[in-house]
Amino acid sequence: MQHFPIFVNLAQQKVVLSGGGEAALAKLRLLLKTEASIVVYAADPSVDLLRLAAEDKLQLVLRPLAAGDVSGAVLFYAANEDATEDARVSAVAKAEGALVNIVDNLQDSAFITPAIVDRDPVVVAIGTEGAAPVLARKIKADLEEMLSPRLGLMARVGKAFRHAVEALPMGPRRRAFWADYYDADLGTEEQARHRLTALLDGHLSQQTSAGHVDLVGAGPGDPELLTLQARKALDRADVVIYDRLVAPEILELARREAILIDAGKEGFGPSTSQDDINEMIVEHGQNGAYVVRLKSGDPTVFGRLDEEITAIEAVGLSYRVLPGITAASAAVAQIGQSLTKRGRNSQVRFLTGHDTKGFAEQDWRTLARSGEVAAIYMGKRSARFIQGRLLMHGAAPETPVTIIENVSRPDQRVVTTTLAQLEPTLTQAGLSGPALTLFGLAPRASRSANDSTILKEAQA
Repeated sequence: MQHFPIFVNLAQQKVVLSGGGEAALAKLRLLLKTEASIVVYAADPSVDLLRLAAEDKLQLVLRPLAAGDVSGAVLFYAANEDATEDARVSAVAKAEGALVNIVDNLQDSAFITPAIVDRDPVVVAIGTEGAAPVLARKIKADLEEMLSPRLGLMARVGKAFRHAVEALPMGPRRRAFWADYYDADLGTEEQARHRLTALLDGHLSQQTSAGHVDLVGAGPGDPELLTLQARKALDRADVVIYDRLVAPEILELARREAILIDAGKEGFGPSTSQDDINEMIVEHGQNGAYVVRLKSGDPTVFGRLDEEITAIEAVGLSYRVLPGITAASAAVAQIGQSLTKRGRNSQVRFLTGHDTKGFAEQDWRTLARSGEVAAIYMGKRSARFIQGRLLMHGAAPETPVTIIENVSRPDQRVVTTTLAQLEPTLTQAGLSGPALTLFGLAPRASRSANDSTILKEAQA
């Protein structure tokens, strides 16, 4: 992000604009919506600009801008439609301490003016850092259609009522009140005030309730693979307790005021114990918080879900399980395959490479049969162990094996090999991110031919 979005208080503040043509008028259409004191310098102003000055909407000075004219201004716009003149007046403005915007000159501007959806006092600003102004206009049109014209009324009435709402304790109870308010059909402004009072009385009479826990699957990593339920839970959460494999882009979707707690667990490495995680979930829930326990993939697959539910039930908290796309489903989708196939396998095994006792033992003899398919979670460190067990029980050395690192993420990598070459191939690939091993599956031929990432790793 090159440009940081902020809202500048322009009430009774000086804003200076240099220019008298169409470019100047385009900027003034937005500036006149504010409470700024606007001064325009133009030697040859347009008829529309003269009219605005006659209506006392701005101060018009009929000459080019000179030194001292921008002193005390918060913002300055150069809109002369002449590069040489814009450069001259911008130098004056910068020297006199104003933030400068030069129309159609992104590189030399200190700030940019976004596309705006105005539902005063609700304002939505849309910026593309100058890369795609047509896209910004399209987004603006979509939002204009989506946002009710009554949104501003609701915000104004709500703002006037904020002091009364302070009778509710900060946190979940106060947010629940505002959520109910903005979901309500409040009618006219007068009706809205009466209904708001009744709504507040109802919330004040409610007893403090216990919190709630959602056990949420974050999916394999791509935020677009989150379920709608997961997105809504993150938007409501007071506390998010997440594991180390949850992508940062997904944590960005959490409510800004939410407390984010890293409860990372790593095989054979530093970890937060499951007992500590259970205790954190219960403690925040009993304090009345809406808790999201965010797990990568699907919480029902190797996610210690039962242990956490047992702890939640023991203290009587309510909970939901919101499933996510597990890594195995996302992985086979990346290589153009399916987990089962008629004539090849009618079952698939989800295995873990290690458990609480170390490397995990499996039914190796059955898995070693021709045509068997398995998705092996947490299998990087145990790769040599798995390889040795399968070969010892008769698995064909040429059985395909595909390892996918950072499934569905921009930095995804695919390693294709055979069981006989699983090690040293995996070590040589130097994978550092979370990886899932697909035993018995190789990328579809067409996918291998067109995916440079697969080809690169296959040749490594």
